[in-house]
Amino acid sequence: MSDPFAAQLIEWRRTLHTWPELSNQEQATTARIRAWLEEAKIRILDYPLATGVVAEIGEGDTLIALRADIDALPITEATRLPFASQNAGVMHACGHDIHTSVILGAALQLKARETALAGKVRLLFQPGEENCTGARQLIKAGALDGVQAIFGMHNEPGLPTGTFATRGGAFYANADRFIVRIHGKGAHAAHPEQGNDTIVLTSQVIQALQALTSRSFNTLDSLVLSITRIDAGTTWNVLPEEVMFGGTLRTHDVKVREQVQSRVNHLVKTLVEASGATAEVSWTAGPPVLINDENWAQFSAEVARDSGYTVQTADLHLGGEDFAIYLQQVPGAFVSIGSASEFGLHHEGFNPDEALIAPAAHYFSRLAERALTQLYSQTREETPA
Repeated sequence: MSDPFAAQLIEWRRTLHTWPELSNQEQATTARIRAWLEEAKIRILDYPLATGVVAEIGEGDTLIALRADIDALPITEATRLPFASQNAGVMHACGHDIHTSVILGAALQLKARETALAGKVRLLFQPGEENCTGARQLIKAGALDGVQAIFGMHNEPGLPTGTFATRGGAFYANADRFIVRIHGKGAHAAHPEQGNDTIVLTSQVIQALQALTSRSFNTLDSLVLSITRIDAGTTWNVLPEEVMFGGTLRTHDVKVREQVQSRVNHLVKTLVEASGATAEVSWTAGPPVLINDENWAQFSAEVARDSGYTVQTADLHLGGEDFAIYLQQVPGAFVSIGSASEFGLHHEGFNPDEALIAPAAHYFSRLAERALTQLYSQTREETPA
């Protein structure tokens, strides 16, 4: 590759890809990122974090943040790439290795222009995005203190390389998990009348839940409820006493979220109790709806257009993203950058186009520099003479 900058970022990305680590276990990843930053003479900030790195470039009171996530997924890689995962059962199947390399590249460029910056850029290399723990860890540690705006990205395999998308307002979804346990009386498979057939009952409940979202809510509401697992029985001739099933609910509106959860709880218990069995429904909140600041979303799109991207307005995304937690604290924008992978996120064959890395690094360094300039100018205008 003729471009040494792009070659360096791809080398870093491939190293991260070869040695992925699960959420909150990113010790080796943390050590690598720290070493690369220290080699570039970028100062590391001391926060009480088990994994993850926070660094900073520049001086002054104006402060913005760039965030990259660093964890991988419990997936066995099937890409057969020469730099495929060497950690069994773990894979960067979401592209966090890409995100980290992009922000490392932005850091190198910002460091080269450090004396010209109108403030400071804080770099958050965040652990635990996949299990929605990392953003809260960094906030609790103080890594967001003083930050006036924050920006982050996700690669988007459904977009071509060189394409950029974002939107103001709601973007990524509330991502909630649920578990339903149905308890009945077991019986011999030859005599179902002697018990409660919890498997048949479960199938009726699941069908009713699918009809609930399609028939009890406005078709224009953005929501999906998916059943992703069922666990029942241990042998072929016994009707089990208990069935467990679970899945996820995705919404963009807090009221719709509350209404769906309430209706699910009522529907499950009503159907099950009518058959003489009992049911328990439990919910676990994932990342909240990600709400981009309208002004910063427009600003980020303008910088992308100036950087040579084909800019689109992003569709609502039903994935979850814990960057949303930062945006509950400070304004900012989360953006999508096309990665043109044949296979989607969280797939064993996911293989994003590495050509996106260097242009995205240029974009984020430009975004950070221009955001600092704008915030600094606003501060001066607001300060009385």
